[in-house]
Amino acid sequence: METIHYISSNLLTLAHVNEIIFQGKKLALSEEAISNIEKCRSYLNAKMQANETPIYGINTGFGSLCNVKISNENLSQLQENLMKSHACGTGDEVPHEVVKIMLFLKIQSLSYGHSGVQLQTVERLIDFYNYDILPVVYTQGSLGASGDLSPLAHLCLPLIGEGEVYYDGFRQPAHKVLGKLKLAPIVLQSKEGLALLNGTQFMSAYGVYNLLQAEKLAYLADVISAVSLEGFDGRKEPFTDLIHLVRPHKGQVNTAARMLSLLEDSEIIAQPKAHVQDPYSFRCIPQVHGATKDTLDFVKKVFTTEINSVTDNPNIFVGEDLIISGGNFHGQPLALALDYLGIALAELGNISERRTYQLISGLRGLPAFLVQNPGLNSGFMIPQYTAASIVSQNKQLATPASIDSIVSSNGQEDHVSMGANAATKALKIVENVERILAIELFNAAQALEFRRPLKSSDFIELFVKAYREEVSFVTEDRILHYDIEKSIHFLKSFQVEEIK
Repeated sequence: METIHYISSNLLTLAHVNEIIFQGKKLALSEEAISNIEKCRSYLNAKMQANETPIYGINTGFGSLCNVKISNENLSQLQENLMKSHACGTGDEVPHEVVKIMLFLKIQSLSYGHSGVQLQTVERLIDFYNYDILPVVYTQGSLGASGDLSPLAHLCLPLIGEGEVYYDGFRQPAHKVLGKLKLAPIVLQSKEGLALLNGTQFMSAYGVYNLLQAEKLAYLADVISAVSLEGFDGRKEPFTDLIHLVRPHKGQVNTAARMLSLLEDSEIIAQPKAHVQDPYSFRCIPQVHGATKDTLDFVKKVFTTEINSVTDNPNIFVGEDLIISGGNFHGQPLALALDYLGIALAELGNISERRTYQLISGLRGLPAFLVQNPGLNSGFMIPQYTAASIVSQNKQLATPASIDSIVSSNGQEDHVSMGANAATKALKIVENVERILAIELFNAAQALEFRRPLKSSDFIELFVKAYREEVSFVTEDRILHYDIEKSIHFLKSFQVEEIK
C-alpha cells in the first residue's frame, strides 16, 4: 500500500480522507501543487511591489478595519498580529482526530494556488501533520463566517512558534517542540495570516469526521434493528421489494434489501406468526433508516465539494491578473448540511429507543424487562430510561444552529452561519446515537435468547456471538453500567467498510 499521499487537484473524497487519516499515510506536495503555490506567491510579491492600491487583507486592516491602509514595512507584523489577536478560543479541546483532519484540509485548500501563501508555510503544515504535532484548538469561538477564524488561529499559531501542541503524548509549548525538531518559526508574508485563518476547515473537519462516524452508525442501526426484530419475533413482509419499488427512495429501497439479506435463512423469521403487524419502529425501518441514509448522501455531496475548494479571502487569480475579495469563507452550505445531519442522526436514535421500549414491554412471549423473575429483578427497566434521556437530549441538540446570526465586527460581518456550533453539536449527537444503539443491542441480544432453540440467520448469530464475548446474558440483576460501556466499546471497535 502507498504510504504517502501527494496533495494535488485530483478529486478528494471522504473515502480518501478516511484512508489517509486513519491508515497513517504521510503527506507530500505534488509537483502541480508546488507550482501552483509558487506561481501565486510570486504574482502577489510582484503585485505588491508595483501597486500601492489598498487590497483587503494584504495591505489593509481586517473586518471593519478594512479601510485602514498598512505600510509595506509592517505587512509581516500585520499578519502576525492577526494570528495572535484572533486566537480567542475557549471551551473543550477539539478531538485530536478532528485536528488532524483540519491540518490536512487546510493544506489541501492552500495547495490550489489561489491563497498567496509561501511554499515553506504549507510545507511546515505538512511537517506538523507528518510529525503528528497537533495544535491545541478549542471548540468555541467560531461564527462560521469570515471562516473559522478563532479555531484556525489556534491551529496555525505554532507556525510562528506560538500556542501549544500535543507531541509525543504531551501538551507543551509550540516553540519547545519546534526547537526539539530544529524547525525555525515561519516569518509570515503579506496575506499569509489571513489565508491561514480564513477558511472553513474547522466546520469541514467536523463534517467529515461526523459523516465517517454516521455512515458506520447507519449500517449498525440496520444490523441491530434486525437483531431486535428477531428478538421481538417480528415479520419480514414489510421488507419485500415490491413495497419499496412503488415508493423508490434510494435509502428506503437499500435498507429493505439489507434487512432481507440480514434475515436470510433465519429460523425465527420463518416461523408462523400469531400477530398480523409489527409496530412502526419495526415495520418502518426501511422508511426511517432509509431517509437518514438519503440525508447522509446529500450531506456527503456538500462536504465533498467543500473539501475540494478554496475558502479563504481574498482569492488570487494569476491567469486573470485579479485579486478579488468575496465570501467563500461563509459556512452557510455547511451549517445547513450539519444541522440536517444532526436531525437525521437524532431520528436513528429516536426509533432505536422505541424498539428497546417494545422489547422490555412483556410482549410476544418475552418476560417483562427481559429478565426471569421480574419483580425480584428489575432487569432491563432502567437502560431504557438511559436511552430515553439521551434521545431527549438529541432532540434539544437537533435544534438548528444555522437559523441564527449575530452581527459582528461593527456591522461589517452582519450575517454569519453559526456552522461551527452546528458542527460541534452534530458530533455530540453522533456520540449519543452510538450509545443509544449500544443499549438497543444490549436489549436485543438478551431478547434473542428467549427465542431459543430457534436460530437467527448466520450473520446475526455470528454478530451476537462476537457481542457475547464482551457482554454476557443477564440472569439476575447486576450493575448494568458496565454492560452498557462494554456494548459501546463493541460498537466502536466494530469494523465497517461502507465509506465511499
